[in-house]
Amino acid sequence: MSQNLEYWACRGRMLDKEIRVHTPKKKLWHIVIVLAVCTILAIPSGADNAASGILDSQTFLMKNMTPAGPPAAASAAAVEKLLGQMTLKEKIGQMTQLEIGMVTDGMDQSIRINSEKLHKAVAEYGVGSILNVHDEALSAEKWHEIIRAIQAEAKKSRLQIPVLYGIDTIHGPNYIVGGTLFPQPLAMAATWNPELMLRGSQIAAAETRKAGIPWTFSPVLDAGRQPLWARLWETFGEDTYLATVMGVATVRGYEGSDLSSPVSVSASLKHYVGYSYPTTGGDRTPALIPENTLREYFLPTFAAAVKAGAHTVMVNSGEVNGIPGHANGYLLKDVLRGQLGLQGFVVSDWMDIKKLVGVHHVAANEKEATRVAVLAGIDMSMVPSDYSFSDLLLQLAQEGKVPTSRIDEAVRRILTVKYQMGLFDDPLRGMDSKTAIGSPESRQASLEAARESITLLKNDNHTLPLAKTAHILVTGPDADSLIPLNNGWSYTWQGDRASAYPKDHATILKAIQEKIGAANVTYVPGTTYNKEVDIAKAAEAASKADAVVICLGEWAYAETPGNIPDLTLPDAQLFLALKIMETKKPVVLVLTEGRPRVISRIAEPAKAIVMAYNPGNEGGQALADILFGDVNPSGKLPITYPRSPDRLFTYDHKTFEGENGGENKAMAAPQFEFGSGLSYTTFSYSDLRVAPATASGNQNVRVDVALKNTGGRAGKEVVQLYLNEHFASVTLPLKRLKRFAKVSLQPGESSQLTFELTRDDLSFIGADNKSIVEPGVFDVRIGGLQQTFEWK
Repeated sequence: MSQNLEYWACRGRMLDKEIRVHTPKKKLWHIVIVLAVCTILAIPSGADNAASGILDSQTFLMKNMTPAGPPAAASAAAVEKLLGQMTLKEKIGQMTQLEIGMVTDGMDQSIRINSEKLHKAVAEYGVGSILNVHDEALSAEKWHEIIRAIQAEAKKSRLQIPVLYGIDTIHGPNYIVGGTLFPQPLAMAATWNPELMLRGSQIAAAETRKAGIPWTFSPVLDAGRQPLWARLWETFGEDTYLATVMGVATVRGYEGSDLSSPVSVSASLKHYVGYSYPTTGGDRTPALIPENTLREYFLPTFAAAVKAGAHTVMVNSGEVNGIPGHANGYLLKDVLRGQLGLQGFVVSDWMDIKKLVGVHHVAANEKEATRVAVLAGIDMSMVPSDYSFSDLLLQLAQEGKVPTSRIDEAVRRILTVKYQMGLFDDPLRGMDSKTAIGSPESRQASLEAARESITLLKNDNHTLPLAKTAHILVTGPDADSLIPLNNGWSYTWQGDRASAYPKDHATILKAIQEKIGAANVTYVPGTTYNKEVDIAKAAEAASKADAVVICLGEWAYAETPGNIPDLTLPDAQLFLALKIMETKKPVVLVLTEGRPRVISRIAEPAKAIVMAYNPGNEGGQALADILFGDVNPSGKLPITYPRSPDRLFTYDHKTFEGENGGENKAMAAPQFEFGSGLSYTTFSYSDLRVAPATASGNQNVRVDVALKNTGGRAGKEVVQLYLNEHFASVTLPLKRLKRFAKVSLQPGESSQLTFELTRDDLSFIGADNKSIVEPGVFDVRIGGLQQTFEWK
């Protein structure tokens, strides 16, 4: 172990030196991003934990940072030879991505290849990539039919360059009928279990590649720090470190150790960068993010995933500080390539080059927008519904307005990734693999993920678990549908087509009926998402029940259609809960939602509150297992749950007046804290030790803590290590998560955990946008315990 630690430490120093050599002095502060990656690599954490079978977050990262092979150098000669044979039009074709409707007729299950359209796209234009569905998930057999036809047409072209097909595999192969759907990413973050994230991503990759598709537009590495944002549920939550760990797990799961494997797909990191922090909360609206904030909270997730070998990156559809993502050469070239070290290619998002004209108004026409985007660093254009990009870029190149060297650069990157995927050897790779789509084993993995994600937020007087002999009223708009269990990117873009969902998965209602018997369950819908239906009937039924499970939350949505002006839960749902609470029967709130809808009016009278997020197709069973005690909940919030729609802040916010006392204290407190989550057992922390008491230079700080299950049943606890410095030259967060580990303990069992912190863990982005470590006193906090050490 010590040899490995020395290697990583040396590697961190080598990277630092390399960047200093190759970075102009006036941009020396750019090394902070590389140093952020070194932090991830260099921290020696968890030697003792590994010996005890506990895999802490940092050990997991160290194990999974090796990029997938084959290396780009393996195909460099072949790429250059092919590039030398290509005409200008063929090169530009490789930079062009079209949607499936450009080569097909029909939609949904009746979709079919149009040979004339396909010939135009592949033979005449030499299109390099095709994407999407129209509009519904397809069977593996239908995918095989489509992909075979596309690759057969490519085989007939002059240079026989395979077409790269891409799809949004967001929470499993959600565009493949029968595919294993997992909890959405925010729910996966709530497991605080990167091994589950790794396994889920491996299954998603294998099932996607089984359909003949080698590329997914995932993961979303945008920091989920704006709870109003319609895509919060696609993120790994608000904390940079937690999102970094889960993001690396996703990349490793998708790409494996060999990208050309029949069970691997290429990841696409999105949406680089700052897309998730719109000032208004509305999707695709402007963000204002100071440079130091961008580097502290938004870039590290991308930096780590690039270091882990991710092969493609998708660009922010919005704008940051007045510059659209697709026109931001500084972020795309200087930072993404020069500092983070991306070797693969950059793809635009849907229609976003055109939007430089009609939305952002930074280009007078589409031709100028095309020039701006390509020179800014866009390698592949997702202007998918016409050939304007190809036509306009050809004109620009012929006029000398876009250098052919820039086109060669982009095409070289695209061809290299195609070689790395093994497409030149076998463009249909994966179709004949032994992967079984939607196997019982894969469904079990999804069920385990759902169980570990569900978060118990309140449990007064041990209301949960419910007795299986009790008579239960189940009500609420989310009780009897798979739609809110999954949300968007589920069989269709919006995920709201009930007919597309499988019939062999239980809703919450059906799962409860199966658990305790239909005779013990009464069901009254009560409301739709935002309209009253039969609240009086629900209240009457509640008066006759032993307990009530109210299933509240959101319906399905994705991207801009999910924009809302207020996080408060719709009045109809709140009124349903309040009327039932008047009966004085024990009420359990089950929240299936992609963002934290404000429930302060009903949170206090509720006896128990369960946050289910969007737990996927197995979520109904997982919830029933937890509600009735067959499974002990272990999820922890990856976000701060707000008390008011006007007080939205993250756990690692800067201090503000009135927060720690006075009449504003209650107002300042969130409904539920980041990292919180209850269990049916109890845990105690003790013996927190930090050594040495004073450290400096390259010394590591060792943190030891003991954890014991003091309750009467087995359970899992997430041990969270937070750090803060007492004083600094800029205002710092109240605390920052630096390590975590999920530990399973039997009743009475104890475990000793060890973490190590390095100098980089003490760093922050200063006023000059450089990474800095300042001498001072630091607090280490774990499980209500606190110790200090001094850094000199």
